[in-house]
Amino acid sequence: MKATYMYGAGDVRIENVPDPVIQQPTDAIVRVVRSCVCGSDLHPYHSMQHSGAGRPMGHEMIGIVEDLGSAVSTLKRGDFVIAPFAFQDNTCVFCREGFQTSCIHGGWYGNTEVGGLQAELARIPQADGSLVSVPGIDERNELLPSLLTLSDVYLTGFHAAHMGQVSAGKTVTVIGDGAVGLSAVLASRQLGAERIILMGRHRSRTDLGIEFGATDVVAERGEGGIAKVMELTRGEGSHVVLEAVGHMPAYEQAYGVVRPGGVISRVGVPQYEEAPVGFGSLFGKNATLTGGPAPVRAYMEPAIQQVLNGQINPGRVFDRSVTIDGVPAGYRAMNNRDALKVLVTF
Repeated sequence: MKATYMYGAGDVRIENVPDPVIQQPTDAIVRVVRSCVCGSDLHPYHSMQHSGAGRPMGHEMIGIVEDLGSAVSTLKRGDFVIAPFAFQDNTCVFCREGFQTSCIHGGWYGNTEVGGLQAELARIPQADGSLVSVPGIDERNELLPSLLTLSDVYLTGFHAAHMGQVSAGKTVTVIGDGAVGLSAVLASRQLGAERIILMGRHRSRTDLGIEFGATDVVAERGEGGIAKVMELTRGEGSHVVLEAVGHMPAYEQAYGVVRPGGVISRVGVPQYEEAPVGFGSLFGKNATLTGGPAPVRAYMEPAIQQVLNGQINPGRVFDRSVTIDGVPAGYRAMNNRDALKVLVTF
């Protein structure tokens, strides 16, 4: 099969590798119908040290079940499924508490043991807990892009809003106009936010953000951006700040615009190990810091229904489509900001 590997910063290749096989009785083999490039894939694209051993890439996927281990009981061959970006048993104590990304028996795609999902076939561990079937969908359905966003990007934005306790009457500031930030705008609108301020400077993206529900756009960054948000909120700041970037300047903007007693919810993968929490950042404002890797499995079933009934269309974040052979060009396009999010079709 063909699969995507990264050998170092800027070095993405399509390799011919052996097809995956059942290794554990809880495994499934899925034929990938759609995958995509994630904004978080760009972090190693910028910084990964070059080596002779490539890293399998990709963690978002929808597809068709091809084979099942003997212990898998909730799926059958031919099922159309969505794979959350982390695998989990969905039965351990942390899964039952709604934090499946901390599953005792779970883990991550994109390593030599499990493989990546930017590939023609994928081995899915803990298949009963890691795959969600969607009856009545085939590989020609127009809803495929939106269903794919439930693997990660839309439900990561939803997780940010959920953990930030977005609700009716609140002002929300979303930092970042990438696909996760725009998804956070859409989710905040679904949760009833009264005002949604989107901080981003790419017009094509912020225009989509307005269609998703943003009421204001702030193009300025740093101190200028903070001042603009404070002006829009009459000097009070935002009840909830959703940080969807992962770099220190975005975090600094977040604690700069959060109001006293407010919440900062981070879902941008942090590219730093230390962040201020003292008097001038969080402590002095009695602000709460939350967020983390989204347990998308916890939110999957209601979101599927929202997509199927037309309540949300998060697949609009995809603005370019490539085949598996075009994935390296897709990385370049996203890195150069020529594309918001690249869909991979098979």
